[in-house]
Amino acid sequence: MSDERKDLDPAGEEPAGGEPAGTAPQGDKPSGERPSGGEPAGAAPPADVPAPRPGEAPESEPSGAEAPDAKASGPVEPETVPSWKAMLRGLGPRGLGLKIGAPVLALLISLGITMILLRITGADPVSSIQSMVDYGTTENSIVDILNRATRYYLSAVAVAIGFRMALLNIGVDGQYRLAAFLAAALGGALALPAPLGQMLTIIAAMVVGGLWAAIAGVLKVTRGVSEVLSTIMLNAIATGLIAYLLNDKRLAEVRPGSNNVATPQIPESGRVGGLNGLLSSIGIDLPGDVYGLLPLAILVGVVFWVVINHTRFGFDLKVSGLSPSAAQASGVNARRMIVYTMVASGVVAGLIGMPELLGASYEYSLNFPAGLGFTGITVALLGRNHPAGIALAALLFAFLDQTSDVLQEVDVPKEIVGVMQGVVVLTVVIVYELVRRWEIRRQQRAVAAELATGHDLAREAAGSAS
Repeated sequence: MSDERKDLDPAGEEPAGGEPAGTAPQGDKPSGERPSGGEPAGAAPPADVPAPRPGEAPESEPSGAEAPDAKASGPVEPETVPSWKAMLRGLGPRGLGLKIGAPVLALLISLGITMILLRITGADPVSSIQSMVDYGTTENSIVDILNRATRYYLSAVAVAIGFRMALLNIGVDGQYRLAAFLAAALGGALALPAPLGQMLTIIAAMVVGGLWAAIAGVLKVTRGVSEVLSTIMLNAIATGLIAYLLNDKRLAEVRPGSNNVATPQIPESGRVGGLNGLLSSIGIDLPGDVYGLLPLAILVGVVFWVVINHTRFGFDLKVSGLSPSAAQASGVNARRMIVYTMVASGVVAGLIGMPELLGASYEYSLNFPAGLGFTGITVALLGRNHPAGIALAALLFAFLDQTSDVLQEVDVPKEIVGVMQGVVVLTVVIVYELVRRWEIRRQQRAVAAELATGHDLAREAAGSAS
């Protein structure tokens, strides 16, 4: 249990729940001594522990402690989390200065690398970046950036839910496309008054996304299938299902005068208007339509933060990701949490296509946005799985995608934007990990110094007493 405690809590403690049933109490062992790992359950207590009297239950240890005086004996070492788990769970520096300095340093390094890459391509880095900034700050570009960022944000939150439990839900792309397609078919077939039409379409998409993601969770806990493999295969199956059903003989129709195949259009009563009226009332006039479901994306981020950080479900989710055996010992069903987490991730994934479906296209066609699930993975990593960080990362990626076309005017291939996005993500991940390791080493040195100081004071006290 000592190794599991080290991974569970920064203070080296196990969550409330105590030792597993059948474990012998450890008695008054020195605080620095680990309990024996080879003793069978129910082994006799050490000789210096008095046996319980007849009719009395043996004394139990305090929850989360190896000995009654373990906490008071001195500081404990900081937690040691594997790098890959730290990356998925968004762990980073804990000090406020390092939290601010690490992303700033990472962005400066990535900007320098980007300028070097632009110079290698033969372009002037300063003029290229200036052209991107000028184009990206126009009113039309601002609308497109906000709309792109809305989709990226929902996708990243769906991925981050799994990341918080060290689950790699690679199937977000298939989940949102299948959910959007079936929801579009349902919304186009029914004409309900507002807001029933919008609610029905959104709920249907959430249900489809959650059920499709649940398949990977059930396969993992029942057959031991990796969620990476199962979700990748489910992406392919979802693509095949959509291709089969998106046919004029099934759930779609051919648009007159074109070869485009699409579901029936959602009626006016089932659409969601833009936010331009609200923005105009506060003095912001934009030429294009801002997605009306932008507030829904913000609400999803707030709910994600509250659930993960301030509910029992969020605590169980994170503990199960760190150590399933320790979670089981503390009363958490880790297998059930895997399924719940995948379902929650799929439910949010079902919302990814809703802003575009209900606010712009009103149908699912061959031109419906694809690949958003994979973009969400990079945005979640860049945002460190935090709602605020994900929002900034989504805006950055939306800005780079929106301004990629203007690079061709300065003789720079637009594909360089993909390289820039990869450089930003890698730089942020590497810098955060290096800063995190440096902070852990600094904490270990502080712990060692504090222990040494305590030993010196103990020796001085013993000398004065004699």
